[in-house]
Amino acid sequence: MRDVQTVAAWIAAANKVTVLTGAGISTDSGIPDFRGPNGLWTRNPGSQRLFTLRDYLDDPDIRREAWRIRREHAAWTARPNAAHYALVELENVGKLRAIVTQNIDGLHQLAGNSEDLIIEVHGSLYEVECLSCHARTAMSDTLERVAAGEEDPACLRCGGVLKAGTISFGQPLVPAVFEAARRAAADCDVFLAVGTSLAVQPVAGLVDVAVRRGAKFVIVNADRTPYDGKADARIVERIGEVLPRLVGNVNSSEPPAASAG
Repeated sequence: MRDVQTVAAWIAAANKVTVLTGAGISTDSGIPDFRGPNGLWTRNPGSQRLFTLRDYLDDPDIRREAWRIRREHAAWTARPNAAHYALVELENVGKLRAIVTQNIDGLHQLAGNSEDLIIEVHGSLYEVECLSCHARTAMSDTLERVAAGEEDPACLRCGGVLKAGTISFGQPLVPAVFEAARRAAADCDVFLAVGTSLAVQPVAGLVDVAVRRGAKFVIVNADRTPYDGKADARIVERIGEVLPRLVGNVNSSEPPAASAG
């Protein structure tokens, strides 16, 4: 489909670009994805139980394993990569409408994108939520308790089950957060889906919102997605290399440099 030069021209001409990011944008930062060839669920399908709310509530062993994995999560040492910084540049030139991210790693914020432009539809690893009283606390505080020997720490306020402040399978999205994402999809000239399988609803359905409103729809992803047939362009290149090229001319009156795509 369309080459990199064409998509770069669409972005350069756009007034508002909404970017949907998935795990693929962070793999160059050392955070594995879920469904790719080396993804967490590809290598160990049983690990999906750690991300399923009912299993998490019912099985203390799953909670203990989940807390162990949280302590070892790659996000604690990961740094933003060139793809994250490309989206900072898109914001700096005033074209970024929003980043709607399925990621929980905080790398968009760490790269320098503004908090008010980042919509974390699946929550944040940096928070802990009590599933009983819904109190929210810092993940770092709870991980200190785990390090001190509490394998399945309970809420200090009510004794309820604690979980990362992220959305698990079987857990609804926060309505106000998803509505902000829907508005961002409806209010853009280009909708750019980067590193996402577009397999998880209702977030994948934001594509339909953007397309109905007339936005150019671009997929940047190594693997096929259910929405490939709706894309105006699909780019299969390393995200950390191609995203800087896609936005590299947004502040230039010169046409984008030619590139194979």
